[in-house]
Amino acid sequence: MNTNEDFRRWENEILRPFLAQAPERAEQFATGSGLELPRLAVPAEPTAAYSRDLGFPGEFPFTRGITPTMYRGRLWTFRQYAGFSTATEANRRYRYLLEQGTTGLSVAFDLPTQLGLDSSDPMSAGEVGRVGVAIDTLADMERLFAGIPLDRVSTSMTINATAPILLAMYAVVAERQGVPIARIRGTLQNDILKEYIARGTYIFPPAPSLRLVSDVIAWCAREAPDFNPISISGYHIREAGSTAVQEVAFTLGNAIAYIERALAAGQRLEDFGPKLSFFFCVTSDVLEEVAKFRAARRLYARIIRDRFRCDHARCQMLRFHTQTAGHTLTAQQPDVNIVRVTLQALAAVLGGTQSLHTNARDEALALPTEAAAALALRTQQVLAYESGLAQTVDPLGGSFLIEQLTDEIERQAAALIAEIDGRGGMGPAVADGWVQSRIEEAAYRHQCQIESGERQIVGVNCAVAPETATPPVFAVDPAVEARQQHQLAETLAARDAAAVRESLARLDVVAAGRENVMPALLDAVRRQATVGEICAVLRGRFGVHQPSV
Repeated sequence: MNTNEDFRRWENEILRPFLAQAPERAEQFATGSGLELPRLAVPAEPTAAYSRDLGFPGEFPFTRGITPTMYRGRLWTFRQYAGFSTATEANRRYRYLLEQGTTGLSVAFDLPTQLGLDSSDPMSAGEVGRVGVAIDTLADMERLFAGIPLDRVSTSMTINATAPILLAMYAVVAERQGVPIARIRGTLQNDILKEYIARGTYIFPPAPSLRLVSDVIAWCAREAPDFNPISISGYHIREAGSTAVQEVAFTLGNAIAYIERALAAGQRLEDFGPKLSFFFCVTSDVLEEVAKFRAARRLYARIIRDRFRCDHARCQMLRFHTQTAGHTLTAQQPDVNIVRVTLQALAAVLGGTQSLHTNARDEALALPTEAAAALALRTQQVLAYESGLAQTVDPLGGSFLIEQLTDEIERQAAALIAEIDGRGGMGPAVADGWVQSRIEEAAYRHQCQIESGERQIVGVNCAVAPETATPPVFAVDPAVEARQQHQLAETLAARDAAAVRESLARLDVVAAGRENVMPALLDAVRRQATVGEICAVLRGRFGVHQPSV
């Protein structure tokens, strides 16, 4: 089949039906000089390897993108990760970001919320509202989204061990706004395996934790079909020190484990597969990062088709959010971080991300100031509106170097996944510390390269400048903890305590059995049960994870 025949087939079978449902943003796309930019550049005479490994966007193996038109049809979502202090203060920042042009919110929660502790718990002292917003009850969640229409805003929530509880609160807030749960949009991180690998904000042992993940996936497929129930995260794996290849392999290894768990619970891949989403890191190594994203798309499509015997196209699509790399930001010469973030955002867009968060220049020093957060958002807007990158699909596709890197990353990642399979899967590979040790080895090599000068970091071991005054940084008000505890006390005093006890007793029964926990969680949060109270019930049933290494 020659190029023209293959291209016409794609146009007729894939592109035209898609355009009928989702027209492109303009009738014509061109450079600043008026040169027309094609929707997709293809070789005049494609080889068999091209047809097998690249093909066309919107069809298997999705190397060149998950939709036929990519950003010509719809730009990536501009997300800004934010959350601090109390829900009221965080709400003000969200409103500010929406006014500046953010098209999706991304919520950071404080450590007590992530670990299932109330703000009044002695273990929470000094951490309330520090690295994210403090959420104790439904009342806090209502304050967090006050005046923000949940039927028009897509919300990503970076939460894992307590993810089902926070999702239940979000769903009830939508209900109280008059928005049907079926219409909420967004993404729940809900990726507990990477907590055992890289972050450490787990609560329960792996088995019951995976049950909670599976329950959320099943509930969303049934009740909230437009909400992504999990964002399988390579970001934290990369931030812990992994290589790009390890990031792909361990992330897709986790995905395999989640899919297998859901299938074992009786779910159909065709029902939940289209809503699985991913979260990757992007560093300043532009060419490797572009190839990484393309390789991850192709490898995932092949895993779904070949391992799980699923030909459903939407299940084979790897949809992902990207965040620029926090570990690359430097406290020295923080303005240089603007350049790093720009390069990283460029790589994410060239790699075909669906959603992007750009870090602020001052995040190596503290939470970002409003001005720094706005500038980070402007970086995305310049790329979207001024660079021309959004006018054609897969701009670097066909580059000899990019294709070679894409092939090699896929090959090495597939080999690592085969090693994981040989160890019994991600569960055993994480339990015995093998995954963690591989990441630690990579992180050690990287640090040695920096210290020897083999790897140069501007402002750290080259182009060093005399220290100047530290720029103004954002600081959380020390009185936040007391305010949050006061609000919690008011909520506890006003609620129906007997109704709370009844809902928690029901949750205990459900946790002890095999019933989906989400309906019981919805009932508990409606009655203003706290995150800490709910987790106390679950700890009583599931126990607490004790790491072996």
